[in-house]
Amino acid sequence: MTRRELREHCFKMLFCADFYPAAETEQQFVRYFEAPEEDETEQDGSSVTLHQPNADMEEMNYLVKKAEMILAKLPELDEKIDSVAEGWKTKRMGKVDLTILRLALYEILYDKEIPEKVAINEAVELAKKFGQNESPSFVNGVLAKLVRTEAE
Repeated sequence: MTRRELREHCFKMLFCADFYPAAETEQQFVRYFEAPEEDETEQDGSSVTLHQPNADMEEMNYLVKKAEMILAKLPELDEKIDSVAEGWKTKRMGKVDLTILRLALYEILYDKEIPEKVAINEAVELAKKFGQNESPSFVNGVLAKLVRTEAE
């Protein structure tokens, strides 16, 4: 599985976790990998795979560990996002945009294997795929402010 695919699965796991009590997180992660493959037919007749959890055990362990580490840092991540998102506190943000911001900010702050620019670019790509029309520019703007703030 590519890094992009791993990141997308991590995003989906984090997004789903936001809808369940923390006590059910582990069970929800297991269910995520047990879910059947899901496809959708586009307007042009082509088929797009929405969910294909074909991860091996090593990838599943990596994804669960990364998602758990991000969930453990949510208060800190949300505080940093709130500090730069003028007029858009995390409580008011759409869940897709917020989940993308949390994932990217975690990668910027704690995953030294991922350069900041890569984390931002991948976040924008997730926003294009899963967000609304204004999501990519919103995500890019918030992350750019966060990176500038962290550098100061």
